[in-house]
This record gives sequence, structure tokens and C-alpha cells, in this order.
Amino acid sequence: MKTGFFKKPSAQTLVSSLICIAAGLLVGFIILTIINPSGSAQAIGTILGNFITRSSGPAKLKAFGNTLAKTAPLLMCALSVCFCYKVGLFNIGAAGQYEAGACAALFCAISLKLPWFVCLIAAALAGALLGSVSGFLKAYRNVNEVISGIMLNWITLYLTNMVLSNPAIKDPASPYTQGLSSANPRSLLPSLGMEKLFANNRYVTIAIPLAVLIAVLIWVVLEKTKFGYELRATGFNKDASRYAGMKEKKNIIITLALGGALAAVGAAFLFLSGYQQWSTTQTSVPGMGFNGIAATFLGGLSPIGTIFSSFFIQSITDGGALINRSLYPAEISDLISAVIIYLCGFVLFFKTVMNASIAKREEKKASKAEGGKA
Repeated sequence: MKTGFFKKPSAQTLVSSLICIAAGLLVGFIILTIINPSGSAQAIGTILGNFITRSSGPAKLKAFGNTLAKTAPLLMCALSVCFCYKVGLFNIGAAGQYEAGACAALFCAISLKLPWFVCLIAAALAGALLGSVSGFLKAYRNVNEVISGIMLNWITLYLTNMVLSNPAIKDPASPYTQGLSSANPRSLLPSLGMEKLFANNRYVTIAIPLAVLIAVLIWVVLEKTKFGYELRATGFNKDASRYAGMKEKKNIIITLALGGALAAVGAAFLFLSGYQQWSTTQTSVPGMGFNGIAATFLGGLSPIGTIFSSFFIQSITDGGALINRSLYPAEISDLISAVIIYLCGFVLFFKTVMNASIAKREEKKASKAEGGKA
């Protein structure tokens, strides 16, 4: 492969991400071998293969559909973090905004009996409102968005539990909310026939293509529009953007509001598909928002890259649930993801090494050319 290929920032990001993935899988394999060497190769193969390891064709298609159904909300959370990070903000509050979206979507679906598209809009508005709170505190009181985001995550969790504990919403026989198929079938996301491609998996809905389209739209907004340029300029240097006539406070609030809407829609994509119901007794913040951070960095902080990284992370997570539980813990896939994301912090180091190697090669090539002329 020509050296010029590795000069491209996108190529360097791709190679760096692949190095992180390979290193993470190697660490996972070593740990599996330490736990039980006899089945380590099969276990790492199962984690990587996920749905491919199923026994029959229909079972593989159905498992593939389940992975895609969970990839859509993960992708939305990753886009939330990515969008804000491009503007210089670390939206760790995506988890709370995800909760707000679940609360609004399920309340509108079960209590108010509204159709799915209204529930989606309600979720987006709830997430945007919560995100704008962090944005306002950051813009006008210089409160770090990480601090306010973490606090709002827990506040929103218990508010969501309280709202969805309403007897009209919660299933009286369990701690979970009522199933949408019986409570309000109109609130279920349509599949438009896509479920037939995945062995009649009813969880495969329009959420999957919509999430991909939103990722492309975010890339276009950030890279090809004046609005996106102003947002990125605010992230690079808000003082300089203010001097240039940009409204940096407004841009900060808008950014976190949009980031909140993205994460909240992700929750709506999951819960309105009927795949999962909200547990009103949970005492921990849902991991989807935090997993979005992992997918963002593995995707090279690119909206397009997050599409592939979100699928990869969700796939190895699902694959980890299929390994032999009598030999290995299912959490091994989370460990592999953690190692991969930790190594993503060295992406800049990998790029520096690649650039130094390219510079040396070009220097040797130039010196040989000069020696030949002499």
C-alpha cells in the first residue's frame, strides 16, 4: 500500500482504531486463557462471531436483528457524545438524557396512548430540555458540563422511576412498565416489512435506518454548513468566536440541547420497538449512555465512524452473553471494550508514530534520489 494513503487523517484514524481493537481482543484472549485455557479460543471466537455462531440460518438472522435493534440506540448515544465533543463539550450527561427520552416516550405511549411519532418527538424535546440545562449552566455560570451532567444523570433516573411507577404505566405483576403491544400498539415503531428479512424479528424497526440517516445528517451539518462551522469554531476557541461575532453562549446551549435530543431519541428507539421495558426499581444509570462514549472514541470522533464502532461494540457485547457461563463470565466482553477504549486514548500517539515513520521513509527516498543524481 502506498505511503500516501497513511498520510490521510481518516486512514490514520482507521488504522489506529484497528490497532486498538486487535490489542483489546488480544488482552481478552490472554485473560480467557488464564481463566481456562481449554476453551479460550472458542470463547473469543464466540464473542467475535456473535450471531454467526447460532446453529441455524433463521436463528442467525434473528440474533443479527436483535443486535441491530440495540445498535440503533447505542449509535444515537454515540452521536450525542460525538456532536458535543466536536464543539468542545464532553456530554457525559447523555445517560441522563437517555433516561429522559425513555420517560417521555413511555409516558406518552402508555399513559396518553399517543402514536409512535408523537412519542419520538416528546422524547427528543425532553432530552433537549435536559441538555439545555447543562448548556445554560455552562454558558452563563461556567459550570463544567461533566459535573452538571453527572448530577442530572442521577436526578433524572429517580424522576423517571417515579413517573413510570404510576399504576397506569407500570405492570402490576412486575417492576417493569407495561408491554406496548398490549398497552398501546400504535406506539410501536413500524418495521415497514424489514422484519421479514430477519426471520420475522419484530424488533427490527425503522429505528435502524433512521439512526444511520441521522448519523449522516450530523456529519453534513458539522462539516458542510455554516451552522456547523460556527459550532466547531466555538469549541476550538469561544473567545475568538465571540470576537468574530458568533454567539458562543447560544451555541453552547444549542449544542447540548441537540446532543440531549439525540440521546433521548436513542432511548425511544429502544423502548418503542418493544425490545425492552423500563424497570422502575433500577438504582443504576443505564449503561447505554456511557457505552456511547466508547463508540464515539472508537469511531475516531466521526459521525460516520460511530456507525461501525457502535455495531462492533454491541456485537461483542451480545457475543459475550453467548460464551460458556460455566467457564467464563459474560462480562469479559465489557472488559475487552474497556481495554479498546482505553487504548483509544493513544490514537494520537499511534498517529504520531505513523507520521514519524512516513517522514523517515520519505527522507530516505529523497536522499537516495539525490545520491543517484550525484
